[in-house]
Amino acid sequence: MRLLEAIVDANHRADAGDAGAGLQPSRYADALPLIALTCIDPRLNPLLPEVLGIPEESFIWLRNAGNIITGPLSSTMRSLALACAIKGGREIAIIGHTDCQVCRTSVLQFTERLKQLGVDRARLPENLIEYFGLSGSERQNVIKSVDFVRSSPLIGPAVPVHGLVVDIATGRLDWLVNGYTTLGSPAAAAAGVELGSGPLALDQFKQWVPFEMGEMKFPEGRIGEAATQAEGLLHKVQEAAAEAGRLAANAGSIAEKIGEKAAAAAHWLTEAQAVPTGKNQPRHITIATKGTPAKPPPLHGAKPDHGSVPIPPPRRPPLTPRREN
Repeated sequence: MRLLEAIVDANHRADAGDAGAGLQPSRYADALPLIALTCIDPRLNPLLPEVLGIPEESFIWLRNAGNIITGPLSSTMRSLALACAIKGGREIAIIGHTDCQVCRTSVLQFTERLKQLGVDRARLPENLIEYFGLSGSERQNVIKSVDFVRSSPLIGPAVPVHGLVVDIATGRLDWLVNGYTTLGSPAAAAAGVELGSGPLALDQFKQWVPFEMGEMKFPEGRIGEAATQAEGLLHKVQEAAAEAGRLAANAGSIAEKIGEKAAAAAHWLTEAQAVPTGKNQPRHITIATKGTPAKPPPLHGAKPDHGSVPIPPPRRPPLTPRREN
């Protein structure tokens, strides 16, 4: 029985009530010290390394928010590589925990909390899920982190990389990824990628997991991740709707002004009067203005007013209408 196999076996027997369950570290000296990456949640403080059954001097404890690894060459990977090369770590365990608040916080909640701390969203990367390594479930997060470690050129092929989840309430360990199945193979080749890029072969992925693929809670993780993306999309839709409302209000104001101009033009046209000047005579168009209306010229043959001299008929009709000024 190897180190992690003995740890999980002793942990499960203790959880079942076996008072004599325990681990004899001296029997596994060749596999120690063990490097563990966990979350910064303070509820883990009284649990580790006790739930593993190994002494503190044989336990190299690395921590970050959500036990997240964002890539095979990330800063966390540098720490793991140094722990192996300088501190002599023999095996690596990525240990998630139940009720992880990092996994349960949506992107909208995250950005709102950053805003309260004075962090402007416009100054952050566009894809917050990718940048911060956010995930929809603790299990999926652990498996993804193991993937990055196993595919990193910084970790030798002789170092087993395990994935576990600890119950924050009981201390029971759930072994998700058995790192012993990839021993002896190059790290990048074991993951089916180079430097963490490219697809992961299904057959190789099955070798990582000590249970049937149907037991993996991929829907839980994907739904959680999709929900955070949907919340971000809903926020953008709401902003677009508000902008559309503002544009509609402006359009209504413009339409009202156009209506006022149209009414004034119609009023102006009703005041235009067409006055006939007689048979076969040009028509004089008189435009009413403020004050006294313009008086049309006397027609040919009409009686003069108060002894005025009649205007003789023209020798020929004008070719174009005359317009009174």
